[in-house]
Amino acid sequence: MCKLCDEGVPQNHFGSRRNFLKAAMATGVAAAGLNLFAARPAAADDPPMDSGVPGRRYVIRGGSVMSLDPNVGDLAQANVLVEGKTIRAIGPNLQAGDAAVIDATGRIVMPGFIDTHHHQFETALRSFLADGVLINDGSGTAAGTTTYYEYILLTFAPVYRPQDVYINELFGGLSQLDDGVTTVHDVSQIHHTPEHSDAAIQALFDTGRRFAFGYFEGAGPPGSKPPNYAYPQDAVRIKQQYFSSTDQLGTMIMGGEVYLGAPIYTQSWTIGRQLGLQIAAHILSPFQIRQILNQLAMGQGGVNSNIGIGPDNLFIHMTGMSDLGWQAVQKAGAQVSIAFPIEMNMRHGMPPIPKMQSLGMEPSLSVDVECTLTADFFTQMRSCMNLQRVVLNEMILLQGSPPDPVDWGLPGAPTDGIADVPNGNWWPTPPPGTIAPLTTRDVLRFGTMNGAKALRLDGKTGSLTPGKEADIIILDATRINVAPLNQVPGAVVSLMDRTNVETVIVAGKVRKWKGQLLDVDLPNLRQQLEASRDYLFSAANVPQNLFSSQ
Repeated sequence: MCKLCDEGVPQNHFGSRRNFLKAAMATGVAAAGLNLFAARPAAADDPPMDSGVPGRRYVIRGGSVMSLDPNVGDLAQANVLVEGKTIRAIGPNLQAGDAAVIDATGRIVMPGFIDTHHHQFETALRSFLADGVLINDGSGTAAGTTTYYEYILLTFAPVYRPQDVYINELFGGLSQLDDGVTTVHDVSQIHHTPEHSDAAIQALFDTGRRFAFGYFEGAGPPGSKPPNYAYPQDAVRIKQQYFSSTDQLGTMIMGGEVYLGAPIYTQSWTIGRQLGLQIAAHILSPFQIRQILNQLAMGQGGVNSNIGIGPDNLFIHMTGMSDLGWQAVQKAGAQVSIAFPIEMNMRHGMPPIPKMQSLGMEPSLSVDVECTLTADFFTQMRSCMNLQRVVLNEMILLQGSPPDPVDWGLPGAPTDGIADVPNGNWWPTPPPGTIAPLTTRDVLRFGTMNGAKALRLDGKTGSLTPGKEADIIILDATRINVAPLNQVPGAVVSLMDRTNVETVIVAGKVRKWKGQLLDVDLPNLRQQLEASRDYLFSAANVPQNLFSSQ
């Protein structure tokens, strides 16, 4: 299922895919396995034949089209014509000739979601860190003891084999495809050897969705790198071997974590810029990153004090940063990815949406890590909107409140210590200059067009626009959790979940149809993922306990 190979452009994956499978089998875990993909038996209502193939045409007919393109707009009932991998036309009365038909009556038709930061290598560790925070805080509590830095990066990550990387990447990618996420930036800090990198790239191609491969370091304790560790210099080979073409589903981003130290990030940023790649990094409160970002903001980063922030930067989180850092990010036109649920749960700091709005900026959305929280994109959008609104609403309600008001403003009445709005104004007007509450349409834009811009893919995807590639999801608005449909953006963000994702299309090819992923043997894949999980826990010497709060 390598997209390039399917299109007649053979790729050299691990010498050959067969050799990689043999190597995986020889280690005792067939993580790549045989028959991971199995054709679905024919059904009476099959998807359009050969979808995504040049010259093949189909029309998505009768749905409520939310294009996310201001020039196209929204259409209460319209058709979308797809030819090959491209959207050809959108309108209420399209003449589609003999094109195959996808009936979208009672459905919402919109662009697929775009996840700009996801550690897919951690799929086998799902829910392990559901109670944990980022770094051990010495408290002895369940949250502060079993933590991300110590367990995921320092304990589990070093024991991954290439076949573990492959099955984790593949399963996690397919799971998000099922959820309507048609594009991902995979930030897998698992590149211990070139073989690990090749396994990740193979899995990303095999998933069949659009992706940006984030080439980050191989995480582990200091001094634990294997003899053939090749980060960051292997970026040159990877770019040439896998990402020399711009006409494919995969692109590449250079990971350049500043907390690894000036010598390493100087090298990674320099290589990335020489190759014309974006430079991505986690920017958040610990590891003295605030001070490092301040240096970069002044153009004084790196070993020679000459590296600065540019429009090629994609910064993840941006929690706890100074005004100096923010102003430099805004001025440079750098991109920011916010992982709202994770940041709220794992003590990264307050998701900086009010700060971005005050600077006239908007984020893209990302799920971060499934070891703690779901990769479901409806959760990401709702969390974004709810967090911004609770902060803003509380600020508006408490404006001007005295510290010890008298209840109801009555002389002699007892106080309860809760601030009342003065002058009897129980529903205060926001002060001039207050940022607006986010709307459902805002967060849909964050999860689609903003994601495409953040990954330099807005010329290809992110909206339903004639001429762009057809990354489309069809959402069932007739289901019991949504009907009756009254407002399309509101229904998607405030009511829907992954069960409403009926059909998923990537570059014109139907990948999910009527609620089922196509050509995927999920029981076999799940068995391979469970085998990888068992190996990882054993190799890391971490006991499995299904009911522990860690």
